[in-house]
Amino acid sequence: MKVALGVTGCIAAYKAIEVMRGLQKAGVTVQAVLTRSARKFVTPLTFESLSAQPVIVDMFRRGQNINIRHISLAQEVDLLAVVPATANSLGKFAHGIADDFLSTLYLSCPAPVMFAPAMNVEMWNHPATQENVRILAARGHQFINPEPGTLACGMEGEGRLAEVGVIVARLLGALRRGKTMSGVKVLVTAGPTVEDIDPVRFISNRSSGKMGYAVAQAARDRGAEVFLVTGPAAITPPPGVLAIPVRSAAEMKAAVFEYFDRAEIVVAAAAVADYRPAAFTPQKIKKRTRQLSIELTPTEDILALMGRSKKNQVLVGFAAETELLIERAREKMTRKNLEIIVANDVSSGIFGCDSATVSILDPEGETVTLQNQPKLAIAHRILDLAEALRRARQKLPSTG
Repeated sequence: MKVALGVTGCIAAYKAIEVMRGLQKAGVTVQAVLTRSARKFVTPLTFESLSAQPVIVDMFRRGQNINIRHISLAQEVDLLAVVPATANSLGKFAHGIADDFLSTLYLSCPAPVMFAPAMNVEMWNHPATQENVRILAARGHQFINPEPGTLACGMEGEGRLAEVGVIVARLLGALRRGKTMSGVKVLVTAGPTVEDIDPVRFISNRSSGKMGYAVAQAARDRGAEVFLVTGPAAITPPPGVLAIPVRSAAEMKAAVFEYFDRAEIVVAAAAVADYRPAAFTPQKIKKRTRQLSIELTPTEDILALMGRSKKNQVLVGFAAETELLIERAREKMTRKNLEIIVANDVSSGIFGCDSATVSILDPEGETVTLQNQPKLAIAHRILDLAEALRRARQKLPSTG
């Protein structure tokens, strides 16, 4: 395994040396890339002596341009880690500015990317920085968020680089995943469904599709072949997955069962409408002064149908509740014959957010709660469990 370790310019740059040593102790090859500002705080010689590899410091350096180094390195590494990541570097990555080796490497790199930011608390909390973080997280990149404490400037607050042990553990966790699902077929449902009342009006819900899309992306990154059945969503499906757009619950059911028997893992993250109009009105219903009643009829329960129809698939469902979260999730898990259920409290209106707090329940009755985690990180935790169950059922060796 190989990591490109990008080091940008702030006082915490010296801790990147400890991060490099931690990765090396785990058998990881580290290629250090230092920006011009980073070299004001740490010297390339230190990294070179400890890594036994030339450190990359310039975009155009004699002897390193034969293979277009930023392209060749991008193809070699299993992970790009930027430790520490300054506000300036996050801004460049977010907006595609490629004016040095590290920023150009970022644009060239198909591997997963992780950032460990470090900066003054006001800089971290500034709307521009937080917007850049949201942009990068939406691309699927992971963050090891800074910690609260006393900063180099003397101020107190969030902005200090995360502990080295935490950073190393997160990087190794990302590396261990690798392409562990290569050849595995994964079916994911995402987004809302739309049930038409007339040519103008419809019934739907607030699902953004972000959780399902994150699961599809995480499965793709692990090497799986992904079928994404998605209701109408205002986001773009991840590249490299087969996206099957649908509108109604009936269309989603038909698409799901076209791919269901091929899948080994099924993650049903879609928020399927529970009811639809009993009849579609072909002409627009005109506004009247008196009350209007619309008769609704239940839609088919796609998740329950999958639970009854499955053979050896690992089936993951979601429970969106406003009260009695864990109790109702457990009941749903049993009633719909699920291996895993992800419970989230929607009483505070989390729809459309890039992060969430969820509780994941497994077949052994264990519950893991993830507090305010990016949805991509939650997706990987779901797939960790699903993949372990799949391997246990098929008596495959563990990848951990």
